[in-house]
Amino acid sequence: MLDKYTLYGIPHSLYTGRARSYLIKNGIPFRELSCGHESFKTEIVPKAKLATIPALLTPTGEVIRDGAAIIEYFEVRNDRPCRPKSPRQRLVSDLFDVIGAEGLLRPAMHYRWNFPNENLDFLKYHFLNAQRLGPNRQEKTDYVMDKMRFAGRMFGVSDTNHEFVESLYMDFLRALDKHLASVPYLLGWKPCIGDFGLLAPMFAHLGRDPKPLAIMQREAIHVYRWIERMNSPQQDAAEFFEAGEGYLSDDLIPETLIDVLRILAEDFVPETRAAANAINGWLADANPPKGKRAARYLGQNESKAEFTARGEQLAAGAQPYRFYLLQRVQDHFGTLSSDEQVTVKSLLKRCDLDEVLDITLERRLGCEGNLEIWL
Repeated sequence: MLDKYTLYGIPHSLYTGRARSYLIKNGIPFRELSCGHESFKTEIVPKAKLATIPALLTPTGEVIRDGAAIIEYFEVRNDRPCRPKSPRQRLVSDLFDVIGAEGLLRPAMHYRWNFPNENLDFLKYHFLNAQRLGPNRQEKTDYVMDKMRFAGRMFGVSDTNHEFVESLYMDFLRALDKHLASVPYLLGWKPCIGDFGLLAPMFAHLGRDPKPLAIMQREAIHVYRWIERMNSPQQDAAEFFEAGEGYLSDDLIPETLIDVLRILAEDFVPETRAAANAINGWLADANPPKGKRAARYLGQNESKAEFTARGEQLAAGAQPYRFYLLQRVQDHFGTLSSDEQVTVKSLLKRCDLDEVLDITLERRLGCEGNLEIWL
């Protein structure tokens, strides 16, 4: 039996950063090994079912695959220390988890792959050192890098929409910077589930790759400090001379955070609506049997989501996993009292996000044996 947890991931992995931060902030002892480590292939993948990261090996030998599942594993065992108890804050926290993990993939992939002069040497180093030692290491590295470049297109980045992607991201970044000037975390004085979800794209891609890192350090110092803070075991809020504890009182959602959500809604809502329509069409045709693995992305060929944001026509591969996470938001809303539902829906309407409560797939998604499945 091990004396600590083992996190399998890599420094430049979007989803590993989410799980790593949770372990750090919650004081969970762990060591980190690369997915290029031989034990990942021989010991972890057979239990994880897929060779994806992050994956967690527990001291008792259990393997948990996927950042959201890793966080949930600890949350249910520790009285949910990172989930706000009040209705509006909990729902906003869960929404940021979805949007961070699924709604910011376009800028994350754009700023990583479309600036080779600034980023390429940095990326070559990291992708090479994520490969196991052995013959054809460079060829395997080149293959993985080309595959990830293509993923940017699957998420909706084209040769002609770079200006749109950058404009929307910069508006979001500046709004988030304004919010984090007044509090160290999204909802106050400690991180919530939404902080970890949002960190996924904001650290490994947008707050670490040379091109977007330079932009963030120049344009959004409070966001950069939040990223540092999210990777510290301490509260790390020394610049807040009267720092508090816990979440903001009275279920408060600051106006600055509403502004952030309003910007994020501009492409998240139409893409979610289009993805649901596309996936529901695919479900009607394919009718996957109950228990069949649900692919994280159906891809552009099988089910393309076409939508408009800020007057820009976009097309992206539909993502069932987005709805696996979104179910949590919708399920929580369903447990609220009538008065609480009115209050929450009023807030989401102000954020232009109220529609996400009603966008659903014709089939629910579950998780069994480390795989997302159709129910």
